[in-house]
Amino acid sequence: MSSSEAPPAEAPIDAESIKAVPVRHYGRWVAGVIILFVAFIVARSVITNDALQWPVVGDYLFDDRVLRGLQNTLILTVISMLIGIFGGILLAVMRLSPNPLTSGAAGIYIWLFRGTPLITQLVIWNFLALAYPRLGLGIPFGPEFVSWDTNQLITQFTASLLGLGLNEAAYMAEIVRGGIQSVDSGQLEAASALGMSRTRTLRRIVLPQAMRVIIPPTGNETISMLKTTSLVVAIGYFELMVAVQTIYSQNYKTVPLLITAAAWYLFMTSVLTLIQIQIEKRFARGTSRDVVQRTGWRSRVFGRGGGNVT
Repeated sequence: MSSSEAPPAEAPIDAESIKAVPVRHYGRWVAGVIILFVAFIVARSVITNDALQWPVVGDYLFDDRVLRGLQNTLILTVISMLIGIFGGILLAVMRLSPNPLTSGAAGIYIWLFRGTPLITQLVIWNFLALAYPRLGLGIPFGPEFVSWDTNQLITQFTASLLGLGLNEAAYMAEIVRGGIQSVDSGQLEAASALGMSRTRTLRRIVLPQAMRVIIPPTGNETISMLKTTSLVVAIGYFELMVAVQTIYSQNYKTVPLLITAAAWYLFMTSVLTLIQIQIEKRFARGTSRDVVQRTGWRSRVFGRGGGNVT
């Protein structure tokens, strides 16, 4: 065929002759029916079970003692997480320090607090006076400037904060360290070439980018801390679980009061989950994940609202 001759025209494709048959996922329908059936049975059993005593749950849901325990639980959660977050940042920076003494001290702290049960740490802080009746400040092997009675200094509330906060700092240190190490090392070298100090580089360059990695597990740790506060029942501090235990030890309504506590925990964790989602969206702005959330996966697959797929 010479170059002057035009190529033969392709035969038109009849669009009506192509029939697209969607894939039928029968397993999904069967699984959905089974899940709905099981959910119906469980919900019916919970609602119609007289032993759960739902009227009693309603009576004590807003009881003054329950609300006071709930308030103490929230206070413990907030302050303990603040101690954990700031302590975790400090430990993470120490852990990444080129100084072997600084890095080693942070490593020993993390090893110690992650390697022992939290309830054991709470009990140790609560009964610290048995080993150290007085705590003071002064010169080693020299005069003591000031001292305090340990029982008066470390109350049940203080012991709860020390146990929860210092333990959380060990876990937050690993979370923050992972976030810092996720930042490209080339940016650190560029900042060093510009003459920026290590502290300024960490504050201006590293941490803002690491927050996208740090925020999700920190939200999970906060939700976990809310429930972990129930362990202070071991030292008798008055929080939500101690409140309901105090009540059902008097009226023997054990099951409905446990349901009351569970309902409050579920409500608070749901609120924290919604807050976590909003914070994650804020720190995910400008990333590919944010684009997927704003445009929707269908627009990316089928080209709706964002250009046609060719």
